[in-house]
Amino acid sequence: MKKPIKVLIAKPGLDGHDRGAKVVANALRDAGMEVIYTGLHQTPEMIVEAALQEDVDVVSLSILSGAHMTLFPRVKQLMDQSGLGDVYLIGGGIIPEKDAKQLKTMGVKEIFGPGTDTTAIAEFIRGLFA
Repeated sequence: MKKPIKVLIAKPGLDGHDRGAKVVANALRDAGMEVIYTGLHQTPEMIVEAALQEDVDVVSLSILSGAHMTLFPRVKQLMDQSGLGDVYLIGGGIIPEKDAKQLKTMGVKEIFGPGTDTTAIAEFIRGLFA
């Protein structure tokens, strides 16, 4: 039997709105994935440490605070330095298209905007491992 895809969902920084992250976490769980939700106010270091401890396949950041151009690159840098270069980094939130494109050039695999169907997120993640 194939092991389920393990996804870590994190809310970095000072953003205190986590309803969307919880909706995505529940949807991915319902889609058969193992999901770890780290909770609010996580530092990049805390996120990467949790990813290491949990041996995840995907790290997903939920950012609504506007700090995405600082937080995504820092998490990616720490992932690479910690030997997690083969773990996919994705995310979502209020992120302008031009910033999303720039983040993708930095190694973020995908950015999901507000209103994205959770089924599409689950299908995208499954596609990473097909």
